[in-house]
This record gives sequence, C-alpha cells and structure tokens, in this order.
Amino acid sequence: MKVVQLLPALNSGGVERGTVDMARALVQAGHESVVISSGGTMVTQLEAEGTTHIALPVHRKSPLSLLQVRPLRRLIETLQPDILHVRSRVPAWLTYLAWKKMDPRTRPRLVSTAHGLYSINRYSAIMARSEQVIAISDCVRDYLLENYSQDLQRPPQVIYRGVDTAEFYPQLALPDGWESGVQEEFPQLAGKRWLLLPGRLTRWKGQEDFIELVARLAGERDDIHGVVLGGAEPNKQHYEEELQQKARELGVGDRLTFVGRRSDIRYWYKRAAIVYNLSKKPEPFGRTVIEAAAIGTPIIGYNSGGPAESLRACFPRGLVADGDADALYHKTLELLDSDARTQLDPEFTLETLAQRTLALYQSLLIETRKNAA
Repeated sequence: MKVVQLLPALNSGGVERGTVDMARALVQAGHESVVISSGGTMVTQLEAEGTTHIALPVHRKSPLSLLQVRPLRRLIETLQPDILHVRSRVPAWLTYLAWKKMDPRTRPRLVSTAHGLYSINRYSAIMARSEQVIAISDCVRDYLLENYSQDLQRPPQVIYRGVDTAEFYPQLALPDGWESGVQEEFPQLAGKRWLLLPGRLTRWKGQEDFIELVARLAGERDDIHGVVLGGAEPNKQHYEEELQQKARELGVGDRLTFVGRRSDIRYWYKRAAIVYNLSKKPEPFGRTVIEAAAIGTPIIGYNSGGPAESLRACFPRGLVADGDADALYHKTLELLDSDARTQLDPEFTLETLAQRTLALYQSLLIETRKNAA
C-alpha cells in the first residue's frame, strides 16, 4: 500500500505523535508512507524512519486555504496513493474537496481519525464525512454517533491510541544520575514520595483540584510531595502564577513543585508513587493514563471520558467519582499504603494500534477491488 497522512503541522501533541507512530509502522510493514503537513520539529524523525514528507500550507484556518485544493488534487493524482488519512479539520476539508472531484473508480479511499470531541457545527462535521472514521475511544465514537450521525457513511471504528512498550515498560530503570540531577534542580523532592499530575497548565486539567488534595494530605503525611509536570501555553503564563498563588494561600507552597515541560516524562512516571488524571471535562482519550499504566505506577483518575476507559481496562481500582474531593483524598491514602501496580491492557499498545489500522486500510482496498470486479 501507499498511504498518505495529512495533518496541519508536525510539532508536538497526540495527533502528531499518532501520525509519526503510524508512519513508522507502515514502513516497518513494507508499505510506502507519505505525510503532508506545513512542517515542524518532528519532520527530521519522520524522514529518518523512512517516510516521505511533503510540505504544504494545509494548516491555516482561513478561506485563503481553499487555494490549496487544486494543487493538492494534482499532488494526490501524482502520488496515486491507495489511502488518504486525514487527522484534523483544515486538512480534512482541503483533502475532501480535492478528493471529491476525482474519479470515484480510481481515487484513493478516504479515512479520518477523530482525535477530539469537536464543537458541533458544519466546520467540524468534515471529520465524520470520510468513507471510514476511526474514533480514538468509545467516548469519541458515542459523541460522533450522537452529534454527526447524518454525516457518517458507516459506523465509526474504535482504535485506541497506543503506547510504545519499547519506551514505557515495567522494568524501566532510572538512568544513573537522573534522580540526583532532579534533586539538584528541585531539592525539596529529595526523600519524598511524589504525587504526579502531568498535563499542560490549563483550567480544565485539574491542577486546582490537585493542589487542594496536596493541601489536605500535607497535614498528616510528611512523606508526600506534589509534582505538577507540564507547561502553560505562551499566552497563558498567568495561569501558572495563579496556581502557585493558590498553593501559597493553602500553605503548601513548599509541598508542591512545578517542574515545567519535560522530555523525560517516563522517568517521572517511574519515580512517582501515584500518577493523576483529573480533567474537569471529558477528554477524548488520556495518554498519560496508558503511559503510566505501561510502567506499572498506580493511577487515580475521575470516572469521565476517555481516561476513564483506559483506567477501567488497566487499573479500575484507581477510578473515583468525577470531582469528588473526598473520594480522591481517601483513594490516595489507600494507594499510598498499598503495593498496587498497574498493568497495560494490550488494546492500548502501539502494536495493536498499527495492526488494527492496517487491517482497516486493507478492508477498504478489498472492498474497492470487489466493487471494480
């Protein structure tokens, strides 16, 4: 097969990582992989792993982007792929408009992955109008069926995001000098059991609930220290200052540390006593849950959205009622005094993701051949 994936850019994020992971799997399986985007920091890795990258401005939310439809159609006709796989709304619109005017007998099959719980409007509906939609969780599938049933060509197929078990695994060891390096940067973490909340700093990710939890625990557990891992968006720096002020007001400014963005997150998972996912609104998935589960660290999360699906499969003991501060507090005490470990469900591995997606591509091509016959 020749598969072309399209997304706005290749910098950081779940969509980008999923694209690169799938591209690698295609190449490893002997298929031809092409990615079209406006570029980004992950292009070097993508090309080093055997995928061709083509730079096109398919990222701008502007009517001027429609000028890319005709060049994109010519490019698709030149490439002659078997599958077009779109992963975001602007590229999906441009690809759909280019693809729609191609000969139905010879054009590639059109696949989309719904990575989010998109706003309900005509602009977002494009993610449901491909020939086959992949939903990254049951939560996303149900959302599509509820809000975009009139646009779907067939029921969405659930294929969970997958964790790379060559990178996240139970036997992972902390590198020599890693912990001493962390303690040199953050001396207050030395000798403590870390309660870790990973995720970018935004109002719905649950950092405020986490700070309140640490404040409640601080009075009776002198062995714990809260760690908030993640950075604020460029225009949201004030939110980090708000959170730090809240910690000071609750008297735990010295029991809570903001460590910023980290490229070594797997070691923070490994060193943590408990990892948390406390999103205040349903998330489509919850990558931090499956990454921590793959390493074996206990996880506590609200029973909401995609993260709850992952927790139910990998560590149901860690589920607490959405927004229930008492349950969060008691569950933390329970797990701190236990030897519980998580176990990654095979449904959430990168290998399963690749196998399921390749099988979906193949089924569409078999369908094409049958129709041609």
